[in-house]
Amino acid sequence: MSTETTRTLYTHPDCSYSDALRHELVSDGVVFTEIDVDKQPEMISEVLKLTGGERITPVIVEGAVVTVGYRGAG
Repeated sequence: MSTETTRTLYTHPDCSYSDALRHELVSDGVVFTEIDVDKQPEMISEVLKLTGGERITPVIVEGAVVTVGYRGAG
């Protein structure tokens, strides 16, 4: 059984914060699944649930923890 937390990153191609967070995760060697809501518009409803109705990216889900927006490195 794996003890690693599954991470899901919701992004949009026109969002520079999505780009920044993706780059940071890749640079840090973090394993994640990316969902681009432009390519998978059916996932927008999930983003709206996670953000309390806001159409904002990035959103990262790590287990039961949801982080909305990009907080920067460090």
